[in-house]
Amino acid sequence: MASGTTATQAAGGSGNGAFDVVIVAQDGRLQYEAVLFAASLRTADPGFAGRFFVAEPQPGPLWDRDPRIADPGVRDLLAGFGAEIVPFESRAFGAAYPHGNKIEALAALPEGRPFVFFDTDTLVTGALSDVPFDFDRPAASMRREGTWPQIELYGPGHGAIWRSLYDKFGLDFESSLDPDQPDEYWQRYLYFNAGWFFYRCPRAFGAHFLDYATAIRDDPPPELVCQSLDPWLDQVALPLVIHALGGGRPGPELAGLDGDVTCHWRTLPLLYARENDRVVEMLEAVCAPNRVKKVIKAHEPIKRFVYQGKGARARALFDRAALPRREQAIRNILKKNNLWMR
Repeated sequence: MASGTTATQAAGGSGNGAFDVVIVAQDGRLQYEAVLFAASLRTADPGFAGRFFVAEPQPGPLWDRDPRIADPGVRDLLAGFGAEIVPFESRAFGAAYPHGNKIEALAALPEGRPFVFFDTDTLVTGALSDVPFDFDRPAASMRREGTWPQIELYGPGHGAIWRSLYDKFGLDFESSLDPDQPDEYWQRYLYFNAGWFFYRCPRAFGAHFLDYATAIRDDPPPELVCQSLDPWLDQVALPLVIHALGGGRPGPELAGLDGDVTCHWRTLPLLYARENDRVVEMLEAVCAPNRVKKVIKAHEPIKRFVYQGKGARARALFDRAALPRREQAIRNILKKNNLWMR
């Protein structure tokens, strides 16, 4: 390696270099969301030079049915958008905890190549290639609410719960804290949405993620006795992984993620209710071609919200400049108007 060249630059982590993108797709909703992601990636960033993987769980004892992408039209569209469908085995999670797919999929990716994982319910709206990732310092999405832990009246607080997890894995707890936030306020503690994360090697990241998640599931510290880990297990383990690998909260250089470059939209009703015009325009643009429409209209929320006008009705209910502070309030308004679908 030439003098003055960092490992990240050599791996393609300087913003203009190549890196891999991975999502997970399987039969059902995720296969249609994968088409939207793939189409938006190619539309918003036609010069993307990395490999684009769609990781697909395979049948096995942890699945009660075949989880593979069942719609041949979806497979054809993904291939047309340059996706490489890569199989992976479910050895720890499967149907009991489908969120674990994002953990186990990482072992199927090329070793030693920088990667960015995205949840499938994400749209790319800008040049992902231009985001200046530092793949030596992993980070993850900060678009989250204080969903975990839920503090019980006579139970341990945030500090005791999180400290018990750091202690379990021999990690330094104090250096993970945000000293600008008050003690026992949830944002003081390292906590991410697992909708995107990155590192210089998927297998190294995945090995940590799998070890930590299964250890927390199978042998949680006593401080977690009152805490639910479903569906939060991935988001409980993720900050520990990132901290162990020398990462932390994302800096301002990554503001385009969950900003002008990507949008983790979660559900179509939420997308239409709260996301900016750029996101809606991208969604409707990638859904417009007939070759796409004839495949993805099989998914009922896409058919109703994109093609039958429910999205416009949902959008008209909200002022994007004055949205309710909590997502649940948005959901309640949508449900009241018969505009909620998952």
